[in-house]
Amino acid sequence: MKNRVIVAAIYIPVMFIIMFFLPAYIFTALTAIICAVSAYELQRAIGARRNDRISIYTVFSAVLIPVGTYFDLTAPVFMGVLLLLISLVFAETIAAFGTKRAITFTQSLTAVFGGAIIPFLLSSLVGLKNMPEGRLFVLLPVISAFITDGGAYFIGVFFGKRKAFPNVSPNKTVEGCVGGLAIGVAGMLIYGVILAFATSHTIYFHALILYGIIGAVLTELGDLAFSLIKREFEIKDYGRLLPGHGGMLDRFDSMVFTAPAMLLLMTILPAIIIE
Repeated sequence: MKNRVIVAAIYIPVMFIIMFFLPAYIFTALTAIICAVSAYELQRAIGARRNDRISIYTVFSAVLIPVGTYFDLTAPVFMGVLLLLISLVFAETIAAFGTKRAITFTQSLTAVFGGAIIPFLLSSLVGLKNMPEGRLFVLLPVISAFITDGGAYFIGVFFGKRKAFPNVSPNKTVEGCVGGLAIGVAGMLIYGVILAFATSHTIYFHALILYGIIGAVLTELGDLAFSLIKREFEIKDYGRLLPGHGGMLDRFDSMVFTAPAMLLLMTILPAIIIE
């Protein structure tokens, strides 16, 4: 727990500075790095590193998609990258079939998932940052994911008794899940109060409650989804990049679900109206 707290105390302020104060292109570069490292970690987790070219295709694709979002070319860049990645991956799979370096269908799909789908979803962060006053909006999924995750973790540690999903995430408890949901909603409302006092923008708190509920549920679902992959392939963490947290994908797994949800909600049911 000590390493987890120390690392969080360092990288959360750094992330906040990059998201809130620095230009969008720097945040885009950070997002591209997160996507690339996550894609590589996922490939390694399922044992798909026997073909280095596929790893290169996957990582390179993961970088291109958030960059396309930054230039407001999300759809054409995503479609182009997806088509090219699928073509290259299956060309490699066909060429290696029947040899010692054969690539399984699962590994092929994982390359596409890690190189295109995950970056596409995480690029919602760049989409939020690109909005007018985007520095306020991009914090929505971060607050939702990090506060829910942190709340679920600490409540589970100190008060958890009943296992929620023992076959998928043995340490996750019912108390932790409920506590994470409650704290996630509270965190979103507190953010709304801060904005109401610190800015002249109109804040709809009923919408923020919905943001908090949806964000918290998807945060926990994302964590469980990527825990399921770890259980299936019998690994503890996706990497060792962040002591106490694991790899990049261990830290941003819940954001894969939460970020696009916040972008969608801000589009159809805005909770913050710029005045």
